[in-house]
Amino acid sequence: MRVSAKKILDILADMYPDAHCELEFKTPFQLLIATILSAQSTDVQVNKVTKGLFEKYPTAEAMLQLTEDELANEIRMLGLFRNKSKNIHQTCRILVEEYNGQVPMERDALEKLPGVGRKTASVVLSNAFGIPALAVDTHVQRVSNRLALVKSETPIETEKQLTKKIPKKKWLDTHHQLIWHGRRLCMARKPKCSMCDLLPYCKYGQANIDKVISK
Repeated sequence: MRVSAKKILDILADMYPDAHCELEFKTPFQLLIATILSAQSTDVQVNKVTKGLFEKYPTAEAMLQLTEDELANEIRMLGLFRNKSKNIHQTCRILVEEYNGQVPMERDALEKLPGVGRKTASVVLSNAFGIPALAVDTHVQRVSNRLALVKSETPIETEKQLTKKIPKKKWLDTHHQLIWHGRRLCMARKPKCSMCDLLPYCKYGQANIDKVISK
């Protein structure tokens, strides 16, 4: 079964025309912090924490009023909260001391911040600054492989393959659409293949539909 990437992406866009970042933020700094917090946590959990956190400490300067232990207490309902607190505290100090409290718009500078890897940098660049980038998280990795948009075992290789097939202006929308699909239908353990408009074109779905339906 050979299906063009454009066909699959067009259907995906029709399925999720309003797909967007589900982390709640008002500034690049808040998105940066929320994305750091999202590691091994859901966006819903992160939003519960950041609602109060950002009201009290909306900037890097304000967040530095907290000690690492105090910040850890603010985010303790999230996984890895102590490590995240340490990284965020160090990141805020760097932002204040080196960038006048602002989030840098360069990938290299972002990736040097504690707790920030390629995925987080891509999320901030694309969502906060409108700079083309295609972040690959677990949902993007899983869904793009299942749909045969890529054949890859690593996020960096998935990113390379996707960005070759997708026009740069569509990177951000595709990123969100793949995530929404992974959260709503194409879940890791119990994908809802029988409800999916992409089933006729999905290599994974066609190979596993009988098994999935029988569960």
